[in-house]
Amino acid sequence: MANRREQQTDLTPAEATDRIWELAEDIDVCMFVTWDGEYNRARPLSARVVREENAIYFLVNDDSAKSKQLSTYRKVTLAWSDNSHYKYVTMSGPATVTNDREKIAELWEKTDSAWWDNADDPEIRLITVKPDEGELWDSPGLMMATATMVFAAVTGAKPNVGDNAKVEL
Repeated sequence: MANRREQQTDLTPAEATDRIWELAEDIDVCMFVTWDGEYNRARPLSARVVREENAIYFLVNDDSAKSKQLSTYRKVTLAWSDNSHYKYVTMSGPATVTNDREKIAELWEKTDSAWWDNADDPEIRLITVKPDEGELWDSPGLMMATATMVFAAVTGAKPNVGDNAKVEL
């Protein structure tokens, strides 16, 4: 078996951090992963990414399973995927569930009316994630990634298909 090592990056930690936040905001919907004591549980949620507050916010129902899981296990992982452009981001950190009505109103978007009548709905809760680590896989796109992998297969060279970086946030 070939000797494998993780993909390297030319990004500085500050550049990688900037790119992680940028991709998370651009991609929007992420897989929100909790732990229920036996299994990881993942579900897609629209993320309100606010880097200036080092926070990602989610509006959820008060009686949701994720809210119950977070009362016991606060650590979550958020995973964003832009498959068409080969761009992926994860962030992990502690999450809290609150009933911050002011923040809920501030974050309310028109599309939220698909789930609730308005921001005053008493069933809405706010999940706040304060990420402490992040990782990105940022490819130059399908055409370049494909060409790079074909070249590597023909020459035996290790393909460089973009940046991969882990950082503390």
